[in-house]
Amino acid sequence: MGEISVSGESLERLLADSSGTYGAPYQQAFAELARTHRGRPAAEILPLLAHAADRALLGFSPTDLWEQARAISGGEQYVLRVTVT
Repeated sequence: MGEISVSGESLERLLADSSGTYGAPYQQAFAELARTHRGRPAAEILPLLAHAADRALLGFSPTDLWEQARAISGGEQYVLRVTVT
């Protein structure tokens, strides 16, 4: 399980159901990778997640991104705790 803190203004970059105009929210990118890359090696998924996080300006730690990549690879659920600051 990962944790991230985001400001209220940054929340739209994280959530797929956001009404903001900021590109593709990270949650949407994560869900798409989970759908298309299940069973693929985590090392292949990791740079795609890192790119999506960078695009959304979200500060995931390398450990969080690696855990997310492994969850996608194994078809497991990933829980992310979000703190809005």
